[in-house]
Amino acid sequence: MLRFISGRLLKAVVILICITVLNFFLIHAAPGDPAAVMAGEAGDADPAFLQQLRERFGLDQPLYVQLWIYVSSVVQLDLGYSYRQQLPVLQLIGERLPATLLLSLSAFVISLGLGVTAGALASARQGKWADTIISLVALIFYATPLFWLALMGVLLFSVQLGWLPGFGYETVGANYTGLGRSLDILLHLILPAMTLGLFFMAVYARMTRAAMLEVGKLDFVKTAKAKGLRSGLIQRRHVLRNALLPVVTLAGLQAGQLVGGAVLIETVFAWPGIGRLMFDALSQRDYNLLLGVFVVSAAMVLFFNLITDVLYRLVDPRIRVAS
Repeated sequence: MLRFISGRLLKAVVILICITVLNFFLIHAAPGDPAAVMAGEAGDADPAFLQQLRERFGLDQPLYVQLWIYVSSVVQLDLGYSYRQQLPVLQLIGERLPATLLLSLSAFVISLGLGVTAGALASARQGKWADTIISLVALIFYATPLFWLALMGVLLFSVQLGWLPGFGYETVGANYTGLGRSLDILLHLILPAMTLGLFFMAVYARMTRAAMLEVGKLDFVKTAKAKGLRSGLIQRRHVLRNALLPVVTLAGLQAGQLVGGAVLIETVFAWPGIGRLMFDALSQRDYNLLLGVFVVSAAMVLFFNLITDVLYRLVDPRIRVAS
């Protein structure tokens, strides 16, 4: 197992460097000059001032020199300096990353827990009213755009009912501490986490249902039924476990997508994560900050893929034996 993880980590490092180089060229190919943006906001478009800004931030160097400097810095875990925020990129991301991880992991747990449970229930009651209702609800959440679901959630639970706060990470000016602050953050987390999680919940429910119905037709399940085992026991121990492989695959992909998908949710709910940081960096042409967010997001996707590969070997012994 240790050799397997070491090999995967080495591949992940190579892939991360390739992604960094690709993102560097893509961002610099986009129109716009960060020096001109900074000079415009400072109210001074003098050519001498523009040149001074370019020299200060290394933007006057040839592109390959800038690439070499940037990749060398990333290898040393230095993501550069934000032109706009006047702070190290790593510090800015470090301040926002906990909020994004809290939102993403909460949405992941909600979507996986509710999705697998709903899919298993639908499979066990195939063709009955419970199956129809679960499939219909899953289809509605899957087909509804995230931003619309977010806005409707705010209007219903925050504006009309007043049950939950609609925006932000915590109540501004409340100065809660300890358990009170944790509960305050939890209340602010419910709407964005549920909105982000319900979309993927629908995908899990449909995939779990389809996989369990497929596995339920195999010979070993018929043998279990012939032995007189209870239906619930067969579903839990034999069908669900063997139907989990595609769900684990989707979970690994979804865990990476959640960071990117959180951009929209963080913007709608004013959630202070790296999604909003990336949105601000994009509008301000803050290349270093934008690249830093991309590097961290790619690293998280690769990390979740590694976790998925390890889970594969634990869930399906055939993969462990084959390798």
